[in-house]
Amino acid sequence: MRSPVLAGIDGSGCAAAAADWAAREAALRGVPLRLLHASPPLPGSVVPGPALDRLHRMGTRLLQRTAADLADRYPDLRVECEQADDAPAGALLTAARAAGLLVVGTRGTGGFEGLAVGSVALRTAAAAPCPVVFVPPRPRAFAEESPTAHSTGQVVLGFDAHRPVGEVADFAFSAAGARAVRLHVVQAWAFPAESVSSRTLVVTEEDRATWEDEEVLRLSDALRPWREKYPQVTIGADVMLLHPAEALLNASRSAGLLVVGRRTEPRSAEGRLGPVSHAVLHHTRCPVAVVPHSG
Repeated sequence: MRSPVLAGIDGSGCAAAAADWAAREAALRGVPLRLLHASPPLPGSVVPGPALDRLHRMGTRLLQRTAADLADRYPDLRVECEQADDAPAGALLTAARAAGLLVVGTRGTGGFEGLAVGSVALRTAAAAPCPVVFVPPRPRAFAEESPTAHSTGQVVLGFDAHRPVGEVADFAFSAAGARAVRLHVVQAWAFPAESVSSRTLVVTEEDRATWEDEEVLRLSDALRPWREKYPQVTIGADVMLLHPAEALLNASRSAGLLVVGRRTEPRSAEGRLGPVSHAVLHHTRCPVAVVPHSG
């Protein structure tokens, strides 16, 4: 059996949106949905047995309500429930080892009004062994109640033709193909370092056009293996003379999913969330997929 889609819930509206997104994704993939609720005692506190029992009962009721609601909307979906006594981030990272995809809200009940991304989301973004999708409170696309809602909204892929990353590209192409939507590939570029110096104060339009044409050709060549691998995917590719984060945020304004990468450390499944991924997580309005890779 293929690996399930894992979703963390905590009773917050953002987590509920993430669970719904995860249910649609699991139905699309034809795999089970696994709901996880973590309710650890406060650090350093001694919680009496009856209080612990109440915490577990509250978690059980939340899981049951969520599972029943999703089962009503997705009757063919198999939903599994699990409780954990660990801290939420640790529990999700442990469970993600057996998952094909982890889906979380960008912030949960521990956040505050105006907080864009909570600590659990940031921790899983940097350390999850599988791809993670972060769902904002009101994602711009996929918000309908219909199980076919995943078929609207293009997928945006942040791509670097100078250093193509197979895992990230495969995830984006596969997502666009499964949803039968357009894939918008975005490559940001900058003027060559030698173009700005004490002797070159102005970049001519001719030079700019030449460099841009080179980037377009490089991007086209780099995408050729994936065009051949996913012939059913309609692709639009753009090179943008912008900072990568700004280019992706502009492109994702009407997107249903934005896909970026996270490089893992050679001797560890963990890694560092780069500045571009960090920026889009904090500022985009659509779901963001962070795909770990070793390249």
